[in-house]
Amino acid sequence: MGGAVSAGEDNDELIDNLKEAQYIRTELVEQAFRAVDRADYYLEEFRENAYKDLAWKHGNIHLSAPCIYSEVMEALDLQPGLSFLNLGSGTGYLSSMVGLILGPFGVNHGVELHPDVTEYAKQKLDFFIRTSDSFDRFDFCEPSFVTGNCLEIAPDCSQYDRVYCGAGVRREHEDYMKSLLKVGGILVMPLEEKLTKITRTGPSAWETKKILAVSFAPLVQPPRCESGKSRLVHLPPPAVRSLQDLARIAIRAAVKRAIRQEAASGSVGGPRTTPRLKRRRVRRRRMETIVFLDKEVFASRISSPSEDSGCEGPDEEPREGEAPSPAEARPEPPVNLLREKVLGLPLPEPLKRYLLYHRDK
Repeated sequence: MGGAVSAGEDNDELIDNLKEAQYIRTELVEQAFRAVDRADYYLEEFRENAYKDLAWKHGNIHLSAPCIYSEVMEALDLQPGLSFLNLGSGTGYLSSMVGLILGPFGVNHGVELHPDVTEYAKQKLDFFIRTSDSFDRFDFCEPSFVTGNCLEIAPDCSQYDRVYCGAGVRREHEDYMKSLLKVGGILVMPLEEKLTKITRTGPSAWETKKILAVSFAPLVQPPRCESGKSRLVHLPPPAVRSLQDLARIAIRAAVKRAIRQEAASGSVGGPRTTPRLKRRRVRRRRMETIVFLDKEVFASRISSPSEDSGCEGPDEEPREGEAPSPAEARPEPPVNLLREKVLGLPLPEPLKRYLLYHRDK
């Protein structure tokens, strides 16, 4: 499923294409997509396909097409502090993007059928937390993943503000999915080959909207144990943060506010980033010229360059013989201002490392 937008050369270009095609429509969703590099959730030998608008599957590992994820993120209408349940959480790519919006006081749970995929998702989450500067730019709600069949969730589990199911749902399971939702909550799922948004407007009242036609593998029906009972999936209990953790969240938030105030006053320029240069793509096409003269036809084939209409002057490639400037050849890496500020605080080194979640850069 996918192929609705052109392939990008990197994650930013993929997001540009999704925006242009109106799959990404809000700033929050755009920020989350730009903050999590889709290629990081691919196996190394398949990374070259990461920025194509196509689904990817290798063994049990699976990623939906970017246009599907963007429609899902937009339909969920995510806000800080909400609770989110991802049924069929897979690699954790979607859960990580959602966590950037939910913030430190949200709830972010995922249920995955295959144990090897759950382990893969945990490894990718650890990599994101250790290496991505996005972790410091956002207040992150870290996902928790459990293994099991999402059709066997324990009946005493808490309900959620937002629920997404990443597998095809039969009509007979629609009520089960709805039961996981709080009043006022939103459920997004592929229901009978239509990506469907269901809003719970009351204890027994629902609004349903069809978003687009999709093709998903169906949910796996749970097997029965020899005793005839199913294996219940128990989701993580509500977490109560320690005073120490709350203090870390408050200090990091205060540092970010100070950075924004300094940027607004002009004392700092914000993260130093080199503008991303887009190359002018010149495609060579074989063009047919056909000339009609009375009853005779003269046909010729010529080669003619065709330039992308959306390119702008500053984005042109250097002319032949011209060497790119050092700034163009070696873009200056962005600066993690929060990290710099924390490291500059008059605090003991162990406390600084705690404030930075012991991340090494």
